[in-house]
Amino acid sequence: MADEHLSRLARANNVSTHYVDWQGRHAEVSDETLHAVLAALGVDLSPPRRLAPVPRSWGFTVQLYAVRSRGSWGMGDLRDLADLAAWSGSLGAGFILINPLHATEPAVPIGPSPYSPMSRRFTSPLYLRVEDVPEYADLPAAERERLTVLARPLRGLGSLIDRDAVWTAKRAALETIFARPRSAARQAAYDLFREREGPALAAFATWCAIAEEHGADWHRWPAELQEADSPSVALAAKQLATRVDFHAWLQWQLDDQLGAAQAAARASGMPIGIVHDLAVGVHPGSADAWMYRPLYAQGMSVGAPPDEFNQLGQDWGQPPWHPHRLAQAAYRPFREMLAATLRHGGGLRLDHAMQVSRLWWVPEGRTAAEGTYVAYDRDALLTCLVEEAERAGAVVIGEDLGTVEPEVRDDLATRGILGTSLLWFERDHEGRPKRPEHWREASLATVGTHDMPPITGILHGDHIELRDRLGLLTRPAEEEWADHRRQLAEWLELLRSEGLLNGPDATDQEVVAALNALLSRTPARLIGISLADAVGERRTQNQPGTVDQYPNWRVPLADAEGRPVLLEALVSDQRVLDAIAAVRRVEP
Repeated sequence: MADEHLSRLARANNVSTHYVDWQGRHAEVSDETLHAVLAALGVDLSPPRRLAPVPRSWGFTVQLYAVRSRGSWGMGDLRDLADLAAWSGSLGAGFILINPLHATEPAVPIGPSPYSPMSRRFTSPLYLRVEDVPEYADLPAAERERLTVLARPLRGLGSLIDRDAVWTAKRAALETIFARPRSAARQAAYDLFREREGPALAAFATWCAIAEEHGADWHRWPAELQEADSPSVALAAKQLATRVDFHAWLQWQLDDQLGAAQAAARASGMPIGIVHDLAVGVHPGSADAWMYRPLYAQGMSVGAPPDEFNQLGQDWGQPPWHPHRLAQAAYRPFREMLAATLRHGGGLRLDHAMQVSRLWWVPEGRTAAEGTYVAYDRDALLTCLVEEAERAGAVVIGEDLGTVEPEVRDDLATRGILGTSLLWFERDHEGRPKRPEHWREASLATVGTHDMPPITGILHGDHIELRDRLGLLTRPAEEEWADHRRQLAEWLELLRSEGLLNGPDATDQEVVAALNALLSRTPARLIGISLADAVGERRTQNQPGTVDQYPNWRVPLADAEGRPVLLEALVSDQRVLDAIAAVRRVEP
């Protein structure tokens, strides 16, 4: 069948595209017949809306919290993002892909994972640069000095990122600024922001205020506060009005600084700018799960079945949307979340792209391997996604790795949504490394992900040693090492055959540069260069299957020897310049 659109409509409406004729031969239904039958069924035959073509470009992929500067308070923030975007844009980068900036707990302890947030609709104030809040300049000199003293301990280069310490200091500073009077113009702008954000902001800020008193898991709150629309919650919002106002004000500041970061990216010449990451779900005790409680399936969590890199499967501990109830709500919370994320960005990465088609549901009390897939209305969710991205003029990237239905990739491509091509997974039908010219065009091509060690770590087999030490392997370590050496040798041989490596004794830095150069030879529309790879970092940001056994999401940017690398040092870092030398020549 030539028309893939008709084929998809036929499958969706239970119309057969093949049949067995009287001689037992398999025959294909013609496009003309399918068109007539679907029309008779009343099916809308118009092609789905499609995003505009993506300009071919390269950009950095970064975990923003890990990218510290001399001015940041212990972790990367939105000023650091603006500066990083401006610098990389001056080198010719077209985008910068960052981790989710979703809202975290409003009080310590702060969960470290960007992928298990308290809200996907709102942003974490951990990323605010205190000094960039306009009212900071109006503080008396003594108050500014007090805030400088708060920041000073965080500017020491500790070995791990301490979000609790960061938020304790930042919250005290921001409360000081919040208490200052605002000009009439600034107050009017704030009022307009609250009006624009409407009931969702009011509910989120109320959750934050209550969570400061009762903890960040609404399941443990007094029973009368567990229903977001109850009279008791309305009363609590009045009693906590100042705290509700503070948390709404924080979102206003974030809106300003996010806008400034995207403006800096575009001013540097980036055609796309900042690409935000959208997590699969939220923490079960989160603001979203409280605000939209009827729309979530109770007693279930989302995860992934076992695969090569996570051989025990994964349980992310996040409640899934209830597909039928979400549809009954006209997908409004999903649309609002997309619109908010894209307001100050040029793109969106959809973590685990299967979230628009099916999710691996794990019943409470079962292991990750004992789940099953539950389907969602893919056409409806993709329509929401495309319409919101089209409205924002943004690109969309789906992380379509792992066990993905082939028709999902077809649907993404039909809608103009890019997939993800991960170098370590790109192999041909015989299991050999795929030559660059055979990669997909409609994709973001990268070497690795945040769930894998950087290139230097892979070269030394750090991931095997780590998983062996943590008891995450399902076969003997000797077999893992043998398989790793074989696969790595195949990739190095491909690099040599492409003329990207000379001889058998290449340095780690040369291999990093060669692998990134290989990406530039693919037809992929977007090429992502990991900043961690570029500086020679060895440590992974996240080891799936662990919680406290490994410092997930707390590893600051450092080189192969563990020495911290600050944002200001990137400009003259030869390793970074070598890593991006080839991709800087990518033809538009």
